[in-house]
Amino acid sequence: MRGLYLDCFSGISGDMFLGALVDLGVETAHLRSQLKKLRVSGYSLSASRVDRSGLAGTKVDVALSAARQPERRLKDIARIVHGSRLSATVRRRAMDAFETLVDAEARVHRVSKDRVHLHEVGAVDAIVDIVGAMIGLERLGWPRVICSPLHVGRGMVTMEHGTFPVPGPATAEILKGKPCYATEVEGELVTPTGATLVATLAESFGPMPP
Repeated sequence: MRGLYLDCFSGISGDMFLGALVDLGVETAHLRSQLKKLRVSGYSLSASRVDRSGLAGTKVDVALSAARQPERRLKDIARIVHGSRLSATVRRRAMDAFETLVDAEARVHRVSKDRVHLHEVGAVDAIVDIVGAMIGLERLGWPRVICSPLHVGRGMVTMEHGTFPVPGPATAEILKGKPCYATEVEGELVTPTGATLVATLAESFGPMPP
């Protein structure tokens, strides 16, 4: 079985994960064609070559056509995902990820799962990131995923409910029990979507295996 090691020295987000998959050979056209199977509109997906400190990489952008996306609950996302013509494995693993996210939000807000409104994380870009990640992994033959300790950053982050210390409440909840660290680098390096993906996909955390 093929393996995928995530070296999260600068954190992880949904678009960073998609960029890595495209850099590994997942065609942007394939992502677009598969994502069209979702009944979701109001976005465009693009990939471009970028240079960071002299190293070449791929940046994936999900551009939204509207400034604000509708709030969604888990049942709304499940209707979108299960109502698509994506493979059963992609649908199941995408919903596993959203279950992880909603569980964390429910614990943070101390409400039942069915009362959780997904604001930023339930917007179209997060749906594209999470479902797109599963589409890309399927394209690569579902490699086993192992993740490094997570560099979460430090400082403050402003979100729907106010300003909070990094990592944000939902991110911190998702990463419970996972190896994390912070340095002098300021900013939110691990986003809720990025945390959700590694928590759902990684079978273990630690140094690169032999």
